[in-house]
Amino acid sequence: MAMAEPVELPNQLGILLLRNKVLLPGAIAKIQCTTPSSVKLMEQELWRKEKTGLIGVLAVRDVKAASVPATGGGTNTGEQGKQDGKNQRKRIEWCQRGVAARALHIFRNVEKPSGRVTYMVILEGLCRFSVQELSTGGTYCTARVSHLELTKPELEQAEQDPELITLSRQFKATAMELISVREQEQKTVFNCKVLETLPVHLLADAFVSSFEMSFEDQISMLYLDDLKGRLSKANELVERHLQSFRVEEKISQKVEGQLSIEKEFLLREQKRAIKEELDDNDDDEDDVAALQRKMQNAEMPPNVWKHAQRELRQLRKMEPQQPGYSSSRVYLELLADLPWQKASEEHQLNLRAAKERLDSDHYGLPKVKQRIIEYLAVRKLKPDARGPVLCFVGPPGVGKTSLASSIATALGRKFLRASLGGVKDEADIRGHRRTYLGSMPGRLIEGFKTVGVNNPVMLLDEIDKLGTDVRGDPASALLEVLDPEQNKTFNDHYLNVPFDLSKVIFVTTANRAQLIPPPLLDRMEVIELPGYTPEEKLRIAMQHLIPKVLDQHGLSSDYLQIPEDMVELVIQRYTREAGVRNLERKLAALARAAAVEVAEQKHTIPLSKDVPLMTTSLLEIQLAEGAEVEMEVMSMFVNNHDISMAMSTSVLVVDEPMLEKVLGPPIFDDRETSEHIVAPGITVGLVWTSFGGEVQFVEAIAMAGKGELHLTGQLGDVIKESAHLALTWVRSRAADLKISGVGEVNLLENRDIHIHFPAGAVPKDGPSAGVTLVTSLVSLFSQKKVRSDTAMTGEMTLRGLILPVGGIKDKVLAAHRHGIKRVILPERNLKDLVEIPQSVIAGMEILLVKRIEDVLEQAFEGGNPWKLRSKL
Repeated sequence: MAMAEPVELPNQLGILLLRNKVLLPGAIAKIQCTTPSSVKLMEQELWRKEKTGLIGVLAVRDVKAASVPATGGGTNTGEQGKQDGKNQRKRIEWCQRGVAARALHIFRNVEKPSGRVTYMVILEGLCRFSVQELSTGGTYCTARVSHLELTKPELEQAEQDPELITLSRQFKATAMELISVREQEQKTVFNCKVLETLPVHLLADAFVSSFEMSFEDQISMLYLDDLKGRLSKANELVERHLQSFRVEEKISQKVEGQLSIEKEFLLREQKRAIKEELDDNDDDEDDVAALQRKMQNAEMPPNVWKHAQRELRQLRKMEPQQPGYSSSRVYLELLADLPWQKASEEHQLNLRAAKERLDSDHYGLPKVKQRIIEYLAVRKLKPDARGPVLCFVGPPGVGKTSLASSIATALGRKFLRASLGGVKDEADIRGHRRTYLGSMPGRLIEGFKTVGVNNPVMLLDEIDKLGTDVRGDPASALLEVLDPEQNKTFNDHYLNVPFDLSKVIFVTTANRAQLIPPPLLDRMEVIELPGYTPEEKLRIAMQHLIPKVLDQHGLSSDYLQIPEDMVELVIQRYTREAGVRNLERKLAALARAAAVEVAEQKHTIPLSKDVPLMTTSLLEIQLAEGAEVEMEVMSMFVNNHDISMAMSTSVLVVDEPMLEKVLGPPIFDDRETSEHIVAPGITVGLVWTSFGGEVQFVEAIAMAGKGELHLTGQLGDVIKESAHLALTWVRSRAADLKISGVGEVNLLENRDIHIHFPAGAVPKDGPSAGVTLVTSLVSLFSQKKVRSDTAMTGEMTLRGLILPVGGIKDKVLAAHRHGIKRVILPERNLKDLVEIPQSVIAGMEILLVKRIEDVLEQAFEGGNPWKLRSKL
């Protein structure tokens, strides 16, 4: 690994200054060079000269450090010293002794797009030198040096010295003892042949470099010119490490001895606990007494305690073999486990800290955060105030569940989540009556038993997906739970005694408020969480999703970087959703692809099985405060393959080709709308779904027939009625619209109309497609195409009035995601525009209309041919 032959040094060397670290001859170190001076040094002295290049490594340190053991050393405030602070310059002291080094491997990296050059170099220390003169005037430091190592004849003569041979044997024996201790500790076998292959003059330096030493010990080794002195000093350092291991082992044995005294006691306690779990106790009376003590400690209310005492007396009269014994005991165990009086101690409410926590956990959502802060402010002024039941309504992936968790964190309360999706049995809420076989308490009581306090923040998730059947209506059971006037005495059928829910903060989530029964909805304060804009998704991805995804896949920014422009492409081309759940999946796919590359070629130095791990095999230090040069000293046992692996530290930066390779061809593009509207009769509508706003195309076509209207696309009754209404209005205005021939009375004579809503597998319903259907029919009959950059929504009456609709923000955001520039909305929805981000409004043209004639005027290029307004 090291050169056995003496090295011939030039009179002048380029100098690499390392703070508080020394490179000794025979040691190998990995150097990361990113500062301008170190990069220039590597460029001139190593990169261009390849195998013949040599540099000098000189140790520097702050003046306040202890003085070196030898005379000399100068002070310098060179380039690296100037970087120590903005307003202060630390004087540094350089040693007059250094080590010449050569590059075993050198890797040049050019960062994109900045073009910044950095170097990764594996250096091998060769020999000591003395600094005669140090110059800092150039782009990097240089020094006039003189050789300090022995010549070849002197080395040959020294190797024959009996005293040196004896010291060498003693040192190797001590080193072997240390390795043996490490073998016992790590339960592995080390190959120590490397101790026999190193020449004597490098043995001490190379071996002790694998240990963590103080700067003073490193300097002491550097200043020892005598081979005997080096071996003696190295033997002293190894003995010191051995002593520390022996002390650690002695302490460990003492602790184990103390634990062995308690071993029998612990085993007996475990045996007793196992018997209790198996109901294998010989004395059942003791178990009943233990249960009674547990009930006494539960601090039950007087009426509950009276009921529990009656149940306990009945249990005492029963034999364990009787059928009802087990169920009675389980019931009493539940009464004893419930937190009747135990509550979480709330933090001293700090509204500023709560706001900062909400901002760090969630991006955007100012209206939601403000409502939460208002609630916390009321709690701070009146701790016993009854809080409202907040209901977060919004599409999937917008952060409803995590908001509830943030409320619990801000209050310092425990968090309890109960998923209600698909629940159809009332007993899931109220529990079963104890008369039934296999009866059990409801989810709420079970949750309190699990969480252990009576004032948690309870999340009732997916409350809009409650079902109902012959077993009862769970939504009706929740009326008592969420009513602050009734939940003080909530009665679970299994528990059969009142339980106080008034201290609980209830938070519910839903995708659609329309699916929640009105009486239940009346007990909740609905807070809508609409979808995110692309700009908000970008910020969420950069601040939250990417760090989360990297952590989940065992990566860091040192291995994978996803630039902002690539995240924008993922948002535009691969995801069109209101939330960010699908975006997180795409980012996770990129992380998995990077994980494969990292796993195949490690970005760190993996030590092979024959490498003994010393106290510290890799020592990492920063050379200066704020400096960009790092040094890692490697174990003397690292082989060339491991050194080569250390050079593969390039960061994987995601680019456009990688996106297509991992995620496939783009799924969406901005040309989708313009390519769809290729003929008259096709219109772009805006609809609202439980997943947020969506763009809905409407296609109409005429054909020979009997004057019938055909509707396809899995449509509901309301949207079918809207289609008939639209056709009726168009037929009544056919002459005015100039879409019927001269003398033609029946617009549908001898022809049928077929209206289709694409994506036929998706159910569709609602009144907001009225204006879209009229526009599609007028386009069909007039043979004039609708503008491809325009989308619309609104309900229409038979007289042509435009009525307001819901979900305006979600619909406008959907149009924005699809690249639509003009949106036609009912005039009475003007109030809803304040909720839309200004960044979205600024890039779109919002057209407000009162009547269907206004819609037709804006939907066609050049306006509608019919310029006369209706006199109705």
